[in-house]
Amino acid sequence: MRRLTHNLYLQVLIAVACGALLGHFHPSTGAAMRPLGEGFIRLVKMLIAPIVFVTVVSGIAKMGDLKKVGRVGLKGIIYFEVLTTVALAIGLIIANVLKPGAGMNVNPATLDTKAIANYAGASHHLSTAEFVMNIIPKDVADAFAKGDILQVLLFSILFGVALAALKDQGKSMMNWLDSLTKILFRIVAIVMRVAPIGAFGAMAFTIGQYGLKSLLPLGKLIACFYATSALFVIIILGAVMRWAGLNLFKFIRYIREEIFIVLGTSSSESALPLMMHKMERLGCSKSVVGLVVPMGYSFNLDGTSIYLTLACLFIAQATNTHVTLPQQLEILAVLLLTSKGAAAVTGGGFITLAATLSAVGNIPVAGLALLLGIDRFMSEARAITNLIGNGVASVAVSKWEHELNLDRAVKVLNNVEVVEEEEYLEGHVDPSAAVPAEA
Repeated sequence: MRRLTHNLYLQVLIAVACGALLGHFHPSTGAAMRPLGEGFIRLVKMLIAPIVFVTVVSGIAKMGDLKKVGRVGLKGIIYFEVLTTVALAIGLIIANVLKPGAGMNVNPATLDTKAIANYAGASHHLSTAEFVMNIIPKDVADAFAKGDILQVLLFSILFGVALAALKDQGKSMMNWLDSLTKILFRIVAIVMRVAPIGAFGAMAFTIGQYGLKSLLPLGKLIACFYATSALFVIIILGAVMRWAGLNLFKFIRYIREEIFIVLGTSSSESALPLMMHKMERLGCSKSVVGLVVPMGYSFNLDGTSIYLTLACLFIAQATNTHVTLPQQLEILAVLLLTSKGAAAVTGGGFITLAATLSAVGNIPVAGLALLLGIDRFMSEARAITNLIGNGVASVAVSKWEHELNLDRAVKVLNNVEVVEEEEYLEGHVDPSAAVPAEA
């Protein structure tokens, strides 16, 4: 009989199905399961800041070459901008071709905008300058207390650079960080045991609270978004993986546990600690993973980018608002900035949409009310696409840096029964343990 943790993805999948059934047949009971999902997400988020800290600091300190740190960061940002621009453009193209909002003939004046007031209000305070300033924490404790990834990342980079400069004098601190890393990932192993419970609670709440009936009126938009996200992953991210010498579908199988956790919780952050470990184990450079994955959670949101352009044109089509090609290009340009500004904000997708619609001017912001009922059902696809995109980004930048252990990666992806992962989750081995022999 397989160990409990080895079948994590099956347990999560069954839990998601059970949660959906409970929410559908007993909505009030399903909605009451919300604390289970939120509790699990909080447990994971509790670990994100310290794991990002130890991973980034250790990676930079062991790298030694500070020029390399800047080079990896620059390559990561270039990659993020190219891929998110492609994702935004694909959303625009699909919206123009399939026209998911055409024929709805909604009068913006008849929409109830009370529910979107908070999002619209927050969008007025969103600016690139404020986003940049927000990267600098008020103090270190505040950054860790809020769990702001970019703030923690900034402090971690500075700490790692300072530790690298100490050289031999910093060895004791390096040993302490290595021990702390083992402890933190052991805690991750413990938390992952309750992942099925968290996925069950989150899915039961979603179905119980919003109901499957809410999908029908806007089913075309949902179908367009899911199909577009799938095509982006298969075609665009698949091409990146082929360039790196790896198979996308084997990679997706490799991270299936993380995908199902994200599916159940609608949060890509819930899989961040395990994702960082798995990318290192795959053969990506630890220093690359430590910089690229945390940065990607703010700068490389491929699924969110597709959703934003698709949603903008959907609202325009549903409200019979004509949008010219120059205006669509303006939307694309604005989203290149606003999609980064709200990445770490609660309800960031709606805030970004509100900020973009306000900046463009001719698409009614009131149209956001059309999306409120179905946004939760599209968040799963956004989060999964974001997760896969950040994993592929680690592979791509590692390849670009000539620090992808391709032989190791091929062995890991071809091995269905990954013994190392099972042992790791049980807390018996170091995350940097050797690759198991092929079966």
